[in-house]
Amino acid sequence: MDIKFNKNEDHNKLSVSDLKKKLIKVKLGGGLKRIEKIHGKGKLTARERIDYLFDKNKDAIEIGAFVGDKMYKEHGGCPSGGVIVKIGYISGKQCIVVANDATVKAGAWFPITSKKNLRAQEIAMENRLPIIYLVDSAGVYLPLQDEVFPDKEHFGKIFRNNAKMSSMGITQISAVMGSCVAGGAYLPIMSDEALIVDKTGSIFLAGSYLVKAAIGESIDNETLGGATTHCEISGVTDYKSKDDKDCLDTIKNIVDKIGDFNKAGYNKKEAIPPKKNPEEIYGILPKSRSEQYDMNEIIHRLVDNSEFEPYKEHYGESIICGYARIEGWAVGIVANQRQVIKNKKGEMQFGGVIYSDSADKATRFIANCNQKKIPLVFLQDVTGFMVGSKSEHGGIIKDGAKLVNAVANSVVPKFTVVVGNSYGAGNYAMCGKAFDPRLIFAWPSARLAVMGGAQAAKVLAQIEEATLKRKGEEITTERHNEILKSIEQKYDEQTSPYYAAARLWTDAVIDPLETRTWINMGIEAANHAPIETPFNLGVIQV
Repeated sequence: MDIKFNKNEDHNKLSVSDLKKKLIKVKLGGGLKRIEKIHGKGKLTARERIDYLFDKNKDAIEIGAFVGDKMYKEHGGCPSGGVIVKIGYISGKQCIVVANDATVKAGAWFPITSKKNLRAQEIAMENRLPIIYLVDSAGVYLPLQDEVFPDKEHFGKIFRNNAKMSSMGITQISAVMGSCVAGGAYLPIMSDEALIVDKTGSIFLAGSYLVKAAIGESIDNETLGGATTHCEISGVTDYKSKDDKDCLDTIKNIVDKIGDFNKAGYNKKEAIPPKKNPEEIYGILPKSRSEQYDMNEIIHRLVDNSEFEPYKEHYGESIICGYARIEGWAVGIVANQRQVIKNKKGEMQFGGVIYSDSADKATRFIANCNQKKIPLVFLQDVTGFMVGSKSEHGGIIKDGAKLVNAVANSVVPKFTVVVGNSYGAGNYAMCGKAFDPRLIFAWPSARLAVMGGAQAAKVLAQIEEATLKRKGEEITTERHNEILKSIEQKYDEQTSPYYAAARLWTDAVIDPLETRTWINMGIEAANHAPIETPFNLGVIQV
């Protein structure tokens, strides 16, 4: 191993260590005092409920752990968006679980909470996964109600999705383990089966104070909408549980009886670990996002037995395409190559840029994978499409459009790993969030933006300086450097993988060594949903 490898390794291991520290903090939710308060009521926390529900010693992945990170500071923050979403196994069956975190503003719904709940439902609908709701929420966070309530992607769409999933035959189970108020009261009742915990669970459209104010009736919350009321009088709920664990045990028993699903039929064999050590990824991946490296070396440490069958290996080399297996599943890999390479004319081509020939190759490969029913894995480290007169005259826009068309119309499940840069139209062509990957997740080394930080900072600095000059301010060298540094700092923060994850542009930031687990869980989920639409590339210019 050389010094460069060791420096990369140190940098990337520190980044992963920082990631793990952030996750430890996030998992405390609203803090230790609020966790103690939950326990004092005889309740489990949202994370404890999910851990109890999931089968032990089986894989689980968390969607949106960093949602809300550094957002809503003026409202005290919203760790994980106030709701925990995980995919795991219950009684041997893969499910997705959505649990309100009552340690965060009593589980109240912030704008990002709605977005995260809708993402969970989207995953359930795309993959036809059973979905379990563990309800413990004070309802909409009123100071931000205008950003939560009325629009198409707001709170109401959750109930629309409840109805749609019911018609699709997707199992929905709700457990009311705390408050369930106002419009939120419809969620458990629009599920297939509803449970409620005695003395701690309650469901009503309006609580006792509002009832008193509205119609003058004096009644306590337990009589108004507690477990006894809804299991013995109204018939709103189906099961009455004595405590959290009893409720969760009932869910396990219900899920245990669900029949098998129609499989999509993706090819799977026995999994084989990579022959090349995956931990070497830390040393291969460069510290600087502008440095070159060979993406083939990353691929060989992600795929089974380090076996990779390249497609058109020496054509369009700035994108690598090929077949492999990950945890036994057959996959087609589309990856950006950041090595400096020479084309047939001996001209230098720079990695991370999409050229016409590489776009053409990737389009054809994606079509092949759709024909063969092979899931696609995109490894993003892309700075965009090649610019300049030569590229424009060669039809880069046309070839890029063909690639974007193929990605958009692909019917096999797609999974996107943001390894490094994810800039501009390159993000789209390599299956960014707008192109419906089943899962999209980033490594700590990722950067997402419309363009690279250095270029963007220079452009933004020029604009700001021109504005200041018009106002009569002289721009000295010192002032120029001050402006540039300020913009670079802000831009760097906005391109961070944590900034993207906070806004759910990606589903997670993960340790690179967890990549195989995420793809395995994702394809297994996708296998629940047979392909119903044939692949059609649509109209393209050849």
